[in-house]
Amino acid sequence: MAAAGAQEQAGAKSPDLVVMKFGGTSVAGAEEIKRAAGRIVAAREQGTSVVAVLSARGSTTDELVEMAREVAERPDPREMDMLLSTGERISCALCAMAIVELGHKAISLTGSQAGIVTDSSHTKARIIDVRADRIRDALGQDSIVLVAGFQGVSTDSRDVTTLGRGGSDTTAVALAAALGGEVCEIYTDVRGVYSADPRIVPEARKLPVVSYEEMLEMAASGAKVLQLRSVEYARNHGVQIHCRSSSEDGPGTLVVSEQETLERPLVTAVTHSTDEARVTLTGVRDEPGVAGRILRALADANVNVDMIIQNEPVSTDGGADLSFTIESNDLPAALDALKKIQVSDGVETDEHTGKVSIVGAGMRSHPGVAAKVFETLGGQGINIEMISTSPIKISCVIAADRVSDAVKALHQAFELGEGAIRKEEPAGDEHRPTVAG
Repeated sequence: MAAAGAQEQAGAKSPDLVVMKFGGTSVAGAEEIKRAAGRIVAAREQGTSVVAVLSARGSTTDELVEMAREVAERPDPREMDMLLSTGERISCALCAMAIVELGHKAISLTGSQAGIVTDSSHTKARIIDVRADRIRDALGQDSIVLVAGFQGVSTDSRDVTTLGRGGSDTTAVALAAALGGEVCEIYTDVRGVYSADPRIVPEARKLPVVSYEEMLEMAASGAKVLQLRSVEYARNHGVQIHCRSSSEDGPGTLVVSEQETLERPLVTAVTHSTDEARVTLTGVRDEPGVAGRILRALADANVNVDMIIQNEPVSTDGGADLSFTIESNDLPAALDALKKIQVSDGVETDEHTGKVSIVGAGMRSHPGVAAKVFETLGGQGINIEMISTSPIKISCVIAADRVSDAVKALHQAFELGEGAIRKEEPAGDEHRPTVAG
């Protein structure tokens, strides 16, 4: 996370500053870039200082990844960061041109020029400081500042680094924290955060407000609206996030502290992921410290482990089985790391693994939620392979081809749709203050 110095520099929150982030679909073509420029200018003309963070256009990042794989089976991580960072720079330069055409001053900055300082973990770097003096200087000269998202510069090697998928969200929140912004507006191709993916559940409900804790669990469980680290950053620095549509006006979803939320639903949302892989180590030596060695090897390879299950050996001379889930893209790195430590008889993998989760602050005080989840999935003939829980989340690993069925069944079982009558929802919630666009 960011160094304490960035927060100290920010000082008191500034209502006269807004940080706006536009995702890839919001800047996909010339018309979308012009629309984003219009929104940015409209905010500036209201007397607000504006910093905008832009993602790469449309499918640019995917196209760059494909280019790399055309020349290298496993591209060098440092050079991948050099390559991938170009997409956001293109978006920022084009949007700055569009803003100048509208009669306003604008300057585009790379992540390093904007003072985004990270660790040295290429392709998955973490922000450790924000040195935003150049941004402050530009704002003081009445310029709109556009910052290339998803990237920074390593404090050790001074190499270009990238922050992983969705990293522009984290860039935007980090800048809001460093500059003292009260809110970070995230503009996407959806109207906010929903009770489930509307592509799977058309009757999914847009949530007016979500707590940081719920959003953290949702992001960790597969919700694609916000990157997990951006929510962590916002919670740690007291920055409200407002997820909004880039194509229409109106309030979206506010992500705020739990003390600011009036709604305490039993279940807030159903989330899912099909980007999971399960790894099982068979015949793991039954001795103290082995699990630590396994997890340390994965951590050193920058592989994040989600669920973990270990079975005790059935005999004194037998080995245990240890299973865990990771992101599918991390599977090659995980297998390489495990080969080096050789603590098991064999390694089995399953790349056709999915995960479905329910998240809700009200689960803390309501018994029987887990039973209802398992009964619902069982009623659909869906086998649960692994289970993970927290006070406000229940996650189940299932076959990838049954994820959509599971999401629909759980959403219906907990009555989360638009037409549901929800006693926990306070009257007059439409008067909750929202952020002007």
